[in-house]
Amino acid sequence: MVIQGMTKLCKKVVIGIGSSDKSKTVENPFTAAERKEMIQQALQDEDIIPMFDVEFVDLPDHKDDAQWTQHVLEKVGHVDTIWTGNEDTKKCFDGKLEIKEIKEVPGINSTKIREMVKKGDTDWKTKVPAAVVYAIQELGTDRIK
Repeated sequence: MVIQGMTKLCKKVVIGIGSSDKSKTVENPFTAAERKEMIQQALQDEDIIPMFDVEFVDLPDHKDDAQWTQHVLEKVGHVDTIWTGNEDTKKCFDGKLEIKEIKEVPGINSTKIREMVKKGDTDWKTKVPAAVVYAIQELGTDRIK
């Protein structure tokens, strides 16, 4: 889990819930609150919460990258480093903060996992934490279209 590595290097971890203004869409079938709850439960299961200082912030989309970047900086407060695997996010913070790349874990890709759920391929359950499997089943896999 990427966040386990972050906790070894950072005093505090701020997790941004991206596209927090979007839900019940193909890319974001769950609300920001539901996504936060899934992440929070998975981190609790790994004893990352409450052992480490982890905060969540909602980060809605903006049409203008400069406005979005400023909004993110205001929401997260003082940070030294942005950790991301998203090229657009890297561009937004280039020259503003240190950027650490989160490399994709082979076989773990949210788009591909949503496709597996949609197709009824139960192997998706092996690619996410147990807390996430439970939450998605409780909320209904039919939300993933």
